[in-house]
Amino acid sequence: MADNRQPLLSPRDEVLPPSQNQVHDHLESLPAPANPSFISSSTFNPDSDDIPPINGVRDFFREFNRESKKLWFLAGPAIFTSICQYSLGAVTQIFAGHVGTIDLAAVSVENSVIAGFSFGLLLGMGSALETLCGQAFGAGQLDMLGIYMQRSWVILFGTGVVLSFFYIFAQQILYGIGQTADISKAAGIFAIYMIPQLFAYAMNFPITKFLQSQSKIMVMAVIAVVVLIFHTVFSWLLMLKLGWGLVGAAVVLNVSWWIIVFAQLGYIVSGTCGRAWTGFSWKAFQNLWGFIKLSLASAVMLCLEVWYFMALILFAGYLKNAEVSVDGISICMNILGWTVMVSLGMNAAISVRVSNELGGGHPRTAKFSLVVAVITSFFRRGSPLPHPHHLPKTISRLVFKRFGSPGAGAGWQAVVAYVNIACYYIVGVPLGLLFGYYFDWGVEGIWSGMLIGTIIQTGVLFTMVYRTNWNKEASIAEDRIRKWGGESDNPQYKENKVATT
Repeated sequence: MADNRQPLLSPRDEVLPPSQNQVHDHLESLPAPANPSFISSSTFNPDSDDIPPINGVRDFFREFNRESKKLWFLAGPAIFTSICQYSLGAVTQIFAGHVGTIDLAAVSVENSVIAGFSFGLLLGMGSALETLCGQAFGAGQLDMLGIYMQRSWVILFGTGVVLSFFYIFAQQILYGIGQTADISKAAGIFAIYMIPQLFAYAMNFPITKFLQSQSKIMVMAVIAVVVLIFHTVFSWLLMLKLGWGLVGAAVVLNVSWWIIVFAQLGYIVSGTCGRAWTGFSWKAFQNLWGFIKLSLASAVMLCLEVWYFMALILFAGYLKNAEVSVDGISICMNILGWTVMVSLGMNAAISVRVSNELGGGHPRTAKFSLVVAVITSFFRRGSPLPHPHHLPKTISRLVFKRFGSPGAGAGWQAVVAYVNIACYYIVGVPLGLLFGYYFDWGVEGIWSGMLIGTIIQTGVLFTMVYRTNWNKEASIAEDRIRKWGGESDNPQYKENKVATT
């Protein structure tokens, strides 16, 4: 039975039933441009259910309290899910360290370079659904969510077939870019074992965005923790107790990811998502080119960020005593990764809030949601980290925290991609290489230079958000929904449309 409740939309809860002709198959080649000349803030009237203007401290704290509850209702399970899923690879690396130094280096390089490359590309392409599903759900276009997810599956599976050659020839690729022969051989063998995980990514990322857009995050958290427990127990059993080594690592890691996929898919097809899932449809294969373009824009935005940190492992492989350097930076990246998962969980929550509210015609609520998320981020604290005993003492100092941008929720993928190129690859990478090699600061130098690029990126994105015209973004969201899935159910959209004609 369809569940039409939207408890996190402000403050309207009910989704109006769509008309039968609102879903059409024609997709235009691109979503609405970031700053269309034909839209101005004067032609868009926010929905009457949008939060009122905040005129004082009392109003601010009242709305802050309300929005914090909605945000953490999403962010808490999302953070927990991100940590559990990230820990699958981290647990594998921990047990690989008990098998041997080469085994740890092989798993680290495969996870960070081979799987990291694919993870970034597929997650980025799947993140197109943050914009489409989030805004469509906010506007009541529930029927299109399942079609969007299936189209994303088709595109990501095709991409996975191409990426599988990257896994097959991983040994030659790694050796060609300067990794040692021993590390390249071990990582290349392990990469071939991990091809099933590649296609699990292709299924999982669209499912994740599909569920997140509907605020169905708690079930993802439950599945993630159960799989993590299974993964930890069987990793110990196969890798150490039975002595399977890297083969055992690959078997458990592949099975764990596919359990996540099938469990989430079972939840969806059971009928819990209502009109958002009405079964498999041939519409998933129609008008794919426009969807591919939006997916690629999302992929570029995220890949530039994921590959930026993946490059740390490659650069460490060129330092003296490469095995220890790669192992050291990999452990550092694992420690960093757990803190970044908190940021990713918060980013998922704010992306849902912003996209839902923009799709529902609530620009002030979308803006205030972002304000609450930024303020909350400043009050997060890191926990003390244990000193690693068998690696250089520099590792324990190489930890920082960062938080990402809400660009996907508002559909800013292309703009954020340009920001990432400038801050990461024009500033961060050159500084990291300069500090690490020219000044001979080693791993600390590489890390410090790239951290500077991250700080600059955060400042630029903060400025962009501060200067955003949110009325215009809400109008763009309505136009995007119309182009990609039919007329919005939001009655305010019809009023705005009449006002512009």
